[in-house]
Amino acid sequence: MSETLIYDNVFESLVDDVDEAADLSFRADLISALVECCRERGWSQAEIGAVLGIPQPRVSELMRGKVHLFSADRLIGFLSRLGVRLRPSFSGSQFLCVVETYPAA
Repeated sequence: MSETLIYDNVFESLVDDVDEAADLSFRADLISALVECCRERGWSQAEIGAVLGIPQPRVSELMRGKVHLFSADRLIGFLSRLGVRLRPSFSGSQFLCVVETYPAA
C-alpha cells in the first residue's frame, strides 16, 4: 500500500526541519519578487548587478532561483535597493505584511 504525503510547503519535503523549510520558502518568495521586478523593468543582468551591487555571476544565480545561495537578509537588502520595504505587523489575531514602495536610490 502506498502512502500519499501532503505538504503545506514544498520545502518540507526537502528538509527535515520545519523552521528551515519556512526560511527556504520565504527566501524563494523574495527571489520570485526580485526576479519579477527586474523583468518588468526590462533590465539586463549587467543592469541588475549594478543596481544590486553584485557581480553578474551572482545575478545569474539570483535569476535562476538559487535559493540556497542567498540569505533572507541579503534578499531584503536587494529589495530595498529596488525601492521596496516589507513591514510585517500583528493585528488582532492576524499577521500582516505591508509592502511599501519608494523611489530607489
